[in-house]
Amino acid sequence: MLATQRTVQMRKYEESLPLKLLKAREVTMNFFRPVLQEIPLTEQQWRVIRALAEHKELESKQLADLCCILSPSLTGIINRLEQQNYIKRRRSSDDQRRILISLTIKAKEMFEVTAPLLEERYQQITEQFTEENLVELSLLLNKLSKLQPSK
Repeated sequence: MLATQRTVQMRKYEESLPLKLLKAREVTMNFFRPVLQEIPLTEQQWRVIRALAEHKELESKQLADLCCILSPSLTGIINRLEQQNYIKRRRSSDDQRRILISLTIKAKEMFEVTAPLLEERYQQITEQFTEENLVELSLLLNKLSKLQPSK
């Protein structure tokens, strides 16, 4: 059966899209990691704080989706952030089954200090990559993120 199938030449390893995306992520994160290490927060913890800073209050599932973190991993992250007094949980007054997560004052103050430092890092990326390239890359990544594999 395999002998009758058409042979498809696989692209070169270096041209692998997942590999290129991983390399680009690493290069990008190298701009931000030094700031996060000073706080100190992990990248995932920062994503949670960043999302809550913008969205104010979210359920765990919403937070997992926004932050691209699997729910079991998010549980541990939330527990650690709560122990550090960065987040708080409360039951929804509308539905007691719903737990809403938000930032504490400590986290909001830390965010206000850290956000400008990270924006400076974005500026460094922009200086090297150009604003036009960043806009184009963002549009292309949004488009790529919406693709669905065929079955």
